Amino acid sequence: MIEFYDLAGRDPALRFSPYCWRVRMAMAHKGLEPVTIPWRFHEADRLPGAPDQKTVPVIVDQGDVVGESTHIAFHLEDRHTNGPSLFGGPGGEAHARFVLAWADAVLNPALSPIAAPYVWALLHPDDQPYFRQTREKRLGMTLEAARETAADKLPAFRTVLAPLRQVLTEQGFLGGDEPSYADYGVFGAFQWLRCVGAPELLEEADPVRSWRGAMLELFGGLAARAVVAA
Repeated sequence: MIEFYDLAGRDPALRFSPYCWRVRMAMAHKGLEPVTIPWRFHEADRLPGAPDQKTVPVIVDQGDVVGESTHIAFHLEDRHTNGPSLFGGPGGEAHARFVLAWADAVLNPALSPIAAPYVWALLHPDDQPYFRQTREKRLGMTLEAARETAADKLPAFRTVLAPLRQVLTEQGFLGGDEPSYADYGVFGAFQWLRCVGAPELLEEADPVRSWRGAMLELFGGLAARAVVAA
């Protein structure tokens, strides 16, 4: 049985981390049903592997402690060979690494100013000072200013999606006809916004929106059933 430490808000059922969602989808892809343990920023000493492990996602799999979403994905691929492949071979691994690098360097930073004020409002009170301090430093503005200027960032964000839009016009998933870990790496960002109750960012006719809808329904609607902030 895998233990999965997953970032939670004030409501322990609210799970919004884009990196944890990558792992949730990867485990479902592999047919794995972990024991999920809610974790919050102020509980660093509760993580397996602390103090070396400071952030989630973290899994404990047959005694092995593995952190960081991409490391976890490759661990699952190597350890749990009975389930479907997350990558489909070396070419898929290289493809996923590139897509994840793009998501981490371009997509998530574009979404962070939009998401951060909503995240802060949903956090446990003991997490809020840390989150405000670190995110305001990262954003170069207050969370209140980020929320006030979110609409101004929408055109630039939609431009950022051009590579996704081009690929998803030609095929159903980033992995081709079926989803791969590349899809889960990008989907985590959209599920992040959805779970914290941020406004809809995608236009109705956007192929990225259609792809997101298909991702929500995978694995019996795993992501669609997630608790979403009111």
